[in-house]
Amino acid sequence: MEVNDTLVDKIAHLARLQFNDIEKASIKTDLQKMIAFVEKLNELDTTGVAPLLHMSDNINVLREDEVKGSISREEGLKNAPLHDEEFFKVPKVIKK
Repeated sequence: MEVNDTLVDKIAHLARLQFNDIEKASIKTDLQKMIAFVEKLNELDTTGVAPLLHMSDNINVLREDEVKGSISREEGLKNAPLHDEEFFKVPKVIKK
């Protein structure tokens, strides 16, 4: 696959990026190296090799859900810097 300025411009457009001419030359060189590496992998004989779906054979080990009580309102508000009897008080952040 040939990497040219048109391809770099198309990829930059899709990624919503803009490059100057020096950056385009560098990116073009890097893309050519990446494509050469991937093409090198095509030389390997992979017949009989199962595709790798996960990096390890581990399966997610999840804990059982446990029903626990919650803390009281007073305990929840205990360390709040500013609160009233029922709620946390925070600075207003929405301007009208």
